[in-house]
Amino acid sequence: MNAYSLLHAAQLKYEAQIAEADATLEIYLNKSVGIGEHSDLLAEVDKYIELKTSAKDKLETLLEMKKAENSA
Repeated sequence: MNAYSLLHAAQLKYEAQIAEADATLEIYLNKSVGIGEHSDLLAEVDKYIELKTSAKDKLETLLEMKKAENSA
């Protein structure tokens, strides 16, 4: 596996984490079906906001690295 493959895999991972967080937050905030399973909804919302924030930060860093690599 080369560096491009690793960076591409990481990019897909972060994009998937963002999509997972968005979908889960959508359910928690707009669909009552998702609320019944979790007694501490605030903790769950916080967990997925943290996941999304972390993944977005990592994706941004990765894209900056790829841009720098392409500019070199």
